Amino acid sequence: MADIFQTTLRQVKTAAGYLKLKPAVLKKLSTPNKIINKKVSLKLDNGKEKKVEVYRVQFNNARGPYKGGIRFHPQANLDEVKTLALLMAIKCAVVNIPMGGGKGGAKVDPKKLSLAEVERLARAWVKAFKNNLGPSVDVPAPDVYTNPQIMDWMTDEYSKLIGKKSLAAFTGKSLANGGSLGRETATAQGGVYVLQEYLKKNKLPGKKSAPSGAEGMTVAIQGFGNAGYHAGQLLHTAGFKLVALSDSQGGISDLNNNGMNPEFVMNSKKEHGQIHSCYCTGSVCDCVNYQPISNQKLLELPVDVLVLAALEDQVNKKNAGRVKAKIILELANGGINPDTDHLLEKNGVTILPDVLANAGGVTVSYFEWLQNKKNQRWTKAQVVAKLKTIMVKSFTDVWALKTKANLTAREAAFVLAIKRIVEAMR
Repeated sequence: MADIFQTTLRQVKTAAGYLKLKPAVLKKLSTPNKIINKKVSLKLDNGKEKKVEVYRVQFNNARGPYKGGIRFHPQANLDEVKTLALLMAIKCAVVNIPMGGGKGGAKVDPKKLSLAEVERLARAWVKAFKNNLGPSVDVPAPDVYTNPQIMDWMTDEYSKLIGKKSLAAFTGKSLANGGSLGRETATAQGGVYVLQEYLKKNKLPGKKSAPSGAEGMTVAIQGFGNAGYHAGQLLHTAGFKLVALSDSQGGISDLNNNGMNPEFVMNSKKEHGQIHSCYCTGSVCDCVNYQPISNQKLLELPVDVLVLAALEDQVNKKNAGRVKAKIILELANGGINPDTDHLLEKNGVTILPDVLANAGGVTVSYFEWLQNKKNQRWTKAQVVAKLKTIMVKSFTDVWALKTKANLTAREAAFVLAIKRIVEAMR
């Protein structure tokens, strides 16, 4: 998405206008507290030294320590990183957890590094930002091309540097090193809770009500990766019918709308290296009732729920008029271009926006931070129950404001978040 930071700032400005905030307050909301750029020296396995650019953007800690991922990526883009740091501050405030926004990483392709080199880079990153990190300052987490193992190394390095064990300095760690149960499915689970809560309070035309709000409802998922797969599993278990699934290589659709089992599709994907139109359920294969479908065509299917779990800007001014789904669950950051929200809602499409729908991930990261600080270990049932409470309350708050003020769901989420941030700033 071109000029993504300016697009997000327009949303902040709209919310600030609704709240009648002074220009000085708007400027504070729109400006990172810190943009830290450094170069670290990475020792390669062949003995040579490689200079790597590393960075961290910290965006508004009025409500608590900065929170956000670290990515190792060769095409680091400051606009994107600033945007994601700002959106993290908004997201934390939407679900009312006491944290701000952060984002960072290293400009490198980790696929071209050995495991030992990745570890050395992870530790060098921590050394570079040691004075800007800590459980009460800035608490990073995994992001693109980083994972629990890298967070374990970073936590270990930070603990060595400060001379004491500090598990709460990073989240997204492995379970053996202080990670939280329920983290892997948290983003999808939070989104499903938001969808189910919406359905409890808003029946769709021609549909019977059910405790899960799922009876007879069809779903298409664009982005059958981690969040998309887990969302598919949760929705399938709840009784929704998955009729189309896709990843970056393309996907399949169910010609008869009988519904697919996401686990079988994932097993087939692993076997073939991509989502395959020959769909197998155990030892019995059906290669007749499923057909290939492109990502673009999937977006235009007449389904009840469209789940966006892939890249940004998938629904935009070019294709928004062809979207036939009744509800869009935006699990991907920026899956919908915000400039199309009004058009979609005018066409009868309900949007469950990313700043609300995918906040389950950061919420469970917050739970991990709390468990580490209190030296506790919660069961998965405890984590899921606490997550549900927060997501349901957050949906209720956003929808009440949307209805009262005649705003889009995204506008309502931004207004609610910025109001909370400004109250903390004051």
